[in-house]
Amino acid sequence: MRVAVIGAGIGGMAAAYDLSRQGHEVTVFESSDHVGGLASGFKDEGWDWSVEKFYHHWFTSDEHMMGLINELGLSDQVVIPKPVTVMYYKGKFYPFDSIPAAAMYPGLGWGINKIRFGLVALFLRVTKNWQALEKYTIDEWMRKWAGNKVYEEMWEPMVIGKFGETYARQVTMAWLWARLHARTTRLATFRGGFQAFCDLFTARLRALGVEIALSTPVNRISSRENGLLEISTGGENREYDQVLVTTSPALLSKLAPQLPEDYLKGLLSLKSLGAVVMTVALKHRLSEKGYYWFNLPKNAGFPFLALVEHTNYLKPEYFGGDHIIYMGDYLPADHEYFQMDKEELLDKFLPALQRINPDVTRDWVRKSWLFKANYAQPVPLINHSRNIPAIQTPVKGLYFASMSQVYPWDRGTNFAVEIARRAVRLMLQNRPG
Repeated sequence: MRVAVIGAGIGGMAAAYDLSRQGHEVTVFESSDHVGGLASGFKDEGWDWSVEKFYHHWFTSDEHMMGLINELGLSDQVVIPKPVTVMYYKGKFYPFDSIPAAAMYPGLGWGINKIRFGLVALFLRVTKNWQALEKYTIDEWMRKWAGNKVYEEMWEPMVIGKFGETYARQVTMAWLWARLHARTTRLATFRGGFQAFCDLFTARLRALGVEIALSTPVNRISSRENGLLEISTGGENREYDQVLVTTSPALLSKLAPQLPEDYLKGLLSLKSLGAVVMTVALKHRLSEKGYYWFNLPKNAGFPFLALVEHTNYLKPEYFGGDHIIYMGDYLPADHEYFQMDKEELLDKFLPALQRINPDVTRDWVRKSWLFKANYAQPVPLINHSRNIPAIQTPVKGLYFASMSQVYPWDRGTNFAVEIARRAVRLMLQNRPG
């Protein structure tokens, strides 16, 4: 077959890899000038490693991603440092990335609340019946079983931070189950950064004969009378037996308006949030205690969801001695942060760094970068499994595999690989002839 894959994120590349190894002729279309999608990175002068535009890591339990890396013969390039994650409580930060650390966390007190927290966490780790949970919101299920104190101290700040006041009390409990059920405290990355992995993967694809067309946005996907699908780019039309779209639901609806009304309606009904991430190279270390991931409650007045000191995870020497800080948030597309420029956001964010380390001044900032994405976090509501668009669309030969379909799992490269490979299996089962 001749197959087109739209989107050169890790999911799109995984699909191209599987299709090309089955002997099919594959073209990957990517609107930007680089591969990697939301997992792509950048490298400043003097850095040996790249830094991800939107903070990324793998969990050691990410079997689909780790399996792909192993197939590519790159497992020896995976590094697994042991960083420290902390929770905020009454103006201080406390480690919260192990059972002993959780036992010592003062925010839950020392009585029944800690027992309830432990039992609920254990149940969610053990049970596999997420379908029974998806008919409840996180808010109602957690208040019933963990109690108001445990929920309001531990989970509610994260859910509000993640989904905002608009959706926090509507998100299904199955989403939280998936995070607690599948994730480990051990984190992994790739030697040289995620972009190094993406570049090596790209080289492997090209060696297999895959064409990767960068800076080539697709304008339209049309069905032809001969049964083929036509891809229209800026100045060229090409015909394919099958097309796999790995972008957002909204973009698919624009690319293929000939989709039936009920499928289009389903695509457009899906909710999602964007992401705004500022990366800063500091001249000095922010957290002298070596904390990596700071979970920040919005009700404590922090202007972003997560603060990540990347160089308390990886050595500053990889980045020319810079101390790399991420400040990020998931936000609706009409939020003011999407309209603010880098300097305006830095002025807004800098006081939060000073709450972590009072010595921080503007002079500490050597350089900063700002990245925004309108589609970064799907929002799963009650009984969300009923709303997932089928991978095989009603248009013959057209397939869709996006992070909005990995539910109940959360978005990330691991499940991007899983759903892309699932899509390929469907495509091969339904090949023409």
